[in-house]
Amino acid sequence: MEKRCQIVRTLDVVGEKWSLLIVRNALRGQTRFSEFRESLGVPTDVLTSRLATLVEGGILEKRAYREPGSRERSSYHLTSAGEGLGLVFAAMIQWGDDFNPAPTGPVYRVVDPAGGDALRLTYVDERGDTRESASVVRDSDMAR
Repeated sequence: MEKRCQIVRTLDVVGEKWSLLIVRNALRGQTRFSEFRESLGVPTDVLTSRLATLVEGGILEKRAYREPGSRERSSYHLTSAGEGLGLVFAAMIQWGDDFNPAPTGPVYRVVDPAGGDALRLTYVDERGDTRESASVVRDSDMAR
């Protein structure tokens, strides 16, 4: 598989179930190892490995903290690249609602943080006009 492909390069960093769930929870404000472990039920060794991959991939950054009377620990905070994955998660939520809805209804909603209005992702061209669909093409095909 070609490493130039954006999808392949992205999957190298976040293309594993636990990695995606860690990022999802980080987008919801979790930062500590214990928070991820408790909320996800992920085995400790897997969590350690996935956090290291996300830090190495520039999605999370590690910061030291110390609770009074405890040893120093690390927390994990989204970088701008990690925050940028919010669009990916919004697209996954929208796809799940549209094509694989839960019988009990949605767990998450994508909303405007200022007013709470529901939002949907869409394609927008260079002029700012919305489009109903898009094609994924190889860059080399565009030169033709």
